[in-house]
Amino acid sequence: MIGRMKVLGFDSAGSQCAVAVLDGERVASTRAEAMPHGQAERLMPLIAETLTTAAIAPAALDLIAVTTGPGSFTGIRIGLAAARGLALATGRPAAGVSVFDAYTAAVPAAAWQARTLIVAVESKREEFYLQAFKTAGAALSAPTQIHPRDLDAWLPAGPLLLAGDAAARLQTQLAGHDFVMAPGAEAVDPAWVARLGRAQVRGTGTVEPPRPFYLRAPDTTTPRRATP
Repeated sequence: MIGRMKVLGFDSAGSQCAVAVLDGERVASTRAEAMPHGQAERLMPLIAETLTTAAIAPAALDLIAVTTGPGSFTGIRIGLAAARGLALATGRPAAGVSVFDAYTAAVPAAAWQARTLIVAVESKREEFYLQAFKTAGAALSAPTQIHPRDLDAWLPAGPLLLAGDAAARLQTQLAGHDFVMAPGAEAVDPAWVARLGRAQVRGTGTVEPPRPFYLRAPDTTTPRRATP
């Protein structure tokens, strides 16, 4: 399995469904659809369509890779359920990839220019999910949830490079900072999800089952007690 691998990678943790199939180093097929809601109904059909276009049957896959978050709680759960179901049906392993790592891997080397990369992921609240990376993609900070009022204290000094689906919103908070947007980094590229999953197998020979990656607790409400 470590040689020429066929890998299915997909993302539904944010406001999209995106799927890619790698056949060795070649992206055999990829599709992406923006959608703030409705991933539960669209993800599996999109996976089937992408596999059909790639002319690769599910049973021929060597690995399934999925984003684990942070992002939408519903989207994360949908993606993990799909990955676990496919792994069970095909007998193939499933790997989890953080959204931060997927964005970072997709940034072209020429874009760094000695800047610190800030990956900003949408929380659907006022806060941002953020992580900073040094040149070559090494993590400079742990993933964290930051309110806009705390940004200046958190941001590293020096010029910045922005990526992520909340990067455009983050720009409005960066007056006085030297920053540029990374090219094509506004949405997770599922081909990079597949590549990062494959790298886990090549590095260790095995992968841990994907688990959700949350930066805050899910929104829950306590059921009201019935009035006697």
